[in-house]
Amino acid sequence: MTVLDTRALNRATLARQLLLDRADLPALDAVAHLGGLQAQEPQEPFIGLWSRLSAFDPTVLSTLLTERHVVRTHLMRRTVHLLVADDAVAWRGRHDAMLRQRVLGVYRGELAGVDLDDLAAVAREVLADGAPRSMPEIGRALAERWPAAGPRALGEMAVALLPLVQLPPRGVWRAKGGVRHALFSAWLGRDVAAPTGDAADPVGQVLVRRYLAAFGPATTADLRAWCGLAGLPAAVTALRDELVTFRDERGRKLIDLPDAPRPDPGTPAPVRFLPAFDNAILGYDDRSRIIDDAHRLLSVAGERVVLVDGRVTATWRVESGTVTVSPLRALSRPERDAVVEQGQAVAAFLSDGESDRVRVDTSPQ
Repeated sequence: MTVLDTRALNRATLARQLLLDRADLPALDAVAHLGGLQAQEPQEPFIGLWSRLSAFDPTVLSTLLTERHVVRTHLMRRTVHLLVADDAVAWRGRHDAMLRQRVLGVYRGELAGVDLDDLAAVAREVLADGAPRSMPEIGRALAERWPAAGPRALGEMAVALLPLVQLPPRGVWRAKGGVRHALFSAWLGRDVAAPTGDAADPVGQVLVRRYLAAFGPATTADLRAWCGLAGLPAAVTALRDELVTFRDERGRKLIDLPDAPRPDPGTPAPVRFLPAFDNAILGYDDRSRIIDDAHRLLSVAGERVVLVDGRVTATWRVESGTVTVSPLRALSRPERDAVVEQGQAVAAFLSDGESDRVRVDTSPQ
C-alpha cells in the first residue's frame, strides 16, 4: 500500500482546500465544495474565501446569506457553520443525535427529568409564529414550563433539538448583529430531510464523499473530528469499492476518492493568510499535516494564522489598520518578502483599499 508522507498530505490538503491555487469559482460553489465554512466568528468566512478564490467580492457572500442561498447554523461538532442551504437541509437530520448528546454532556444535571421530545415540541410552538428569537428569549419562554432547568440549559437544548438558522444581519459583511434564530421551515420554506432508516446510511455516504473531496486523504478518525459523528462506519463500508486506500508514515490507513488531486509533494505552496478556526486546520484529528504539534492549540484558540510553504508558520492580527505578523520561527528573506506581499493584499481587502500596511515582528514568538 502506498505511503503518503506528511508533505504529500499537506499538498493534497492545500489543493482540495483551494489554498494551493486560488480557484476561479463562484462563492456559492466554493462554500459547497468545502462542505461549509467554520463561522462562529461571523466575519471570518470572508477572509477564508478571499484566501481561496481568485475574484472574491464579500458583498456576494452577504447577498447569498440574505437571499437564503447559504445559512448559518449549528451543525458539524455543534459548531456554527456557513453552509449552502441545500446541504444544511439534507444534512441536519443526520446530526440530530450528536447535537443532542453534546448539549447533554454539558447540561445533563440541569435537564434531568425534562422530556426532550416535549421540550422540542414546546420550543417549536414558541417559534411557530416565525418571529426571530435569541437563545435567551427561547430559554426564558421554556423556563415557564421547566423553571428548575433554567433558561440557559433549555435554550441550548432547544437550539440543538430544532433545525434553526441564525438570521442576518449576523454574518453579513461589516454588519453587526446579535444571534437571532428561526426555524428552517420559516426561513427557507422547507424543513430538513427526514431520516431514511437505511442501514447503509446514504446521507453519511454523501458526507464521506464531500469530506474526502475537500480534506482527503484522511483517516476515519479525521472524518469523525470534522463532523462530530461516530466515524460513519456504515457509510465507509458501503463506499469501500469506490475508495482508494493509502498509509501514512505512522502506518494508519487513509481513505480517499480515486480521482481527487494528490499533487507532487514538491509543488510550491504560496503564502496564505487564514482566518480564525479555519477548516483546513480544524478538519482533522491529526493536524500534523499542516500545523506542528507544538502549535496545535493555536487552532482552537481563535488565532488567525499564516501558511508558509503550506504550514502554519505565523499568527496575524489587525491593529489600527496595520496587519501585524508574529512568526513562530525565523523567516528567510524570500519568505518574509512573500509574507509582506500577501499581508499587504489582506490589509487592502480588510480596509477596502485604504491601507496596505504590514509589520512583521523580528523574532519568533
